[in-house]
Parts: sequence; structure tokens; C-alpha cells
Amino acid sequence: MIDDAGQGYTFDMPSQRIMPGEDLRRAKVERLLVMLPTWLGDTVMATPTLAALRRHYPGARITALVRSNIRPILRGCPDVDRFISMRPRRKGQRDPLRGKGVNLARLIARGRFDMAVIMPNSFRTALVARMAGIPRRVGYDRDGRGGLLTDRLVPRRDVTGRFVPISAVDYYLGLARYLGVVDPDHALRLTTTPEGDARALALLKQLGADDPTQPASRPLVIFNPGANFGQAKLWPAQRFAKLADMFAQKLGACVAVSGSPNEQPILKQVVSHARSAVLNLADAGIDLVTLKSLVKFASLLVTNDTGTRHIAAALGTPVVTVFGPTDPAWSEVHHPHERQVYVDVYCRPCQKKLCPLANTPEFHQCMTKIEPEMVFDQARAVIRPTPVIAS
Repeated sequence: MIDDAGQGYTFDMPSQRIMPGEDLRRAKVERLLVMLPTWLGDTVMATPTLAALRRHYPGARITALVRSNIRPILRGCPDVDRFISMRPRRKGQRDPLRGKGVNLARLIARGRFDMAVIMPNSFRTALVARMAGIPRRVGYDRDGRGGLLTDRLVPRRDVTGRFVPISAVDYYLGLARYLGVVDPDHALRLTTTPEGDARALALLKQLGADDPTQPASRPLVIFNPGANFGQAKLWPAQRFAKLADMFAQKLGACVAVSGSPNEQPILKQVVSHARSAVLNLADAGIDLVTLKSLVKFASLLVTNDTGTRHIAAALGTPVVTVFGPTDPAWSEVHHPHERQVYVDVYCRPCQKKLCPLANTPEFHQCMTKIEPEMVFDQARAVIRPTPVIAS
């Protein structure tokens, strides 16, 4: 066992047979499969590992397995040669191994991969890699899947048996370090496309916003008031609305809200409660490619603990993140232009999707005690001036 306590994990030696004198971590890899996380923010936090693997295996053909609804966020990624899209599982779906009507394991097997780097912790992903006949399968020994892996990393636990908090960036980079990568770059990496930039600018013009690439334009501030994790992550819509008024009145900013289609109710609440005009970007049906460009052009993003926060960090956009029940240590990206806002109440971080203190005075206090003025003060410290130069 190789101990790397500073990174929060240990390495189990490979369980497959090792030939005399062979160092499997230095073995030649010509066809590499990287099984990416299934959440948007985690996928963005996996981009430093993609870059590290690209540098470590410069001659390898790297294929990424990614959910089809997340794949657009990686468009333009220079560290992947090919993508295999996996359709998200639907509730009640009988065969969890099917993607786009084709057995996923059989589809992967066609690539004749030498090795799979498995980022998700699920039993299913390791099973798919094993069924695909990939000879080396590197991942974390969790969810009872250790026997499906040839190379196992063991996450560290504290004395109570709980996992030690570690940023997903370092968690995924642990896989690259195990394979021999030294001093990897932690910077998140996303790129926009000319088409996405053009659509974003056209959309802003259509909605009556200033062109953020032009001098003397109003600052564009984007709010992301939703969260897929659960309601406990949501800062109240009325607080976002009051914050929008502060940006409009004190900074002359143009404020817009963004979110997924199922987050429309909270977006409309922010728009309806604000006294100033707030643009609803979701009404235009934007996709991830356009969202990347909108975030790049923004002077500031204000968000709950969501994947959009990581998009901003990857593109260098200033961001203020409002944290409630979740621990920032799990998703820390060390973005120099991020400010984190939270209150120290006794019950946080609980990591619960719903506040367990219903019908008590302390209900959702980790969020309700955060005032708009607290967020605005942090925003003024990092908001960048216009114009934003288009690439």
C-alpha cells in the first residue's frame, strides 16, 4: 500500500498479476478510457485530471465517457480525442446498462481500451468497465466494487468512519497521481466556441442588454438561484430579488437569472419579486454551449453551490457562492476571484437535501441568516469592469 495522506487517500497495489520487473503505473497505454462524473460541476472539476492524463500519455488516444446532457460543456476540450455519450438513466428504466439503445458495455468494448480511469464512485461504472473487458480498471474502492477494479485507491476516513472532506479536484487528480503524474496543474479548464459566443451576444441584444464587449456597457451580473441537490441549498428567491435591486441601483448593472428548465419556478419568483428589471435567460432556452459564453461575458456570477460556479471558475469569471448545508471543502477550486458567503450556525454543514429542523425556529437558518447586504459586499470586492474581451 502506498500512503499519500496529504491528499486524503491511500493506494492499494494492483490486484492483477504483475510480471517480474514490470511497473504497471508506467506501462504503455495506447487507448485510454476516462469515465467522467455524472454531475455538471464534478465534470468541470475533472478537467485538471483530463489535462494531466493528456500530458502523461501524449501518444495515447483518450476517449471520455460522458452523459449526453453534460457533453456540450466539454466542447472544445483539447485533452480528449473522442467522446462516448451515455444517456442519463430514466426513472424505472429496466436495463441500467443501456445507452442510446445499445448495450453500453458492448459499445465500450469496441474501443479495445488498455485502461479505464473510473472517476464516479458507483458500482455500476466499475461493472460496465469490467463487462467491457478492459484489462486495467483504476478507481476508488467504494460502494462494494473493489473486486471489479484492478487498481484500487482507498479514500481516507476519520475516526468516526466518515470520509475526510477533500475537493473533487484533488480526488480525481489522485487517480492521475497514482498513475505517475507529478505536480499536476489544479486549474479548471473550459473553452468557449465562436458559435457559442455569437449566440450569447445575439441573445443579450435580443433581451435588451448591453453588449458586454463594448466600452461603457453596463456590468452583466448573472444569478443562478436554483440547485439540483435539493431545496436546502436554495437561498430564498426574495433575497436574490433584493440583491438584484441593489446591483441595479448602486452599480447600474444589468441582472439576469439562469437555470435549467425545471428551475423556472424559482427564476420567475426572482423576476417577480425584484423591483428592477431582471432578464430570464432560461426563457430563451439556452444550452450549455451558450451558457458557457454568457458566463464568460459576465462581470459577475452569484450562485448557490451549483455546477455553474465551476463554469465561472474555469473561465476566470468572478463568482460569489452562497453556501448553506454543504461543506465548501468538497468542491474547493481555489478560484482567486471567488468569494464564499456562509454563516457559522451549529448545524452546518449537514449535507442534507432537506433541512431536518422543520417546524423549529432554526429551520433553514444556514440560509435565512445570510442577508443580501452580506453577498453584495463580497460581490463589490470582485466584480470586474466592462468590457469583457471576446476571444
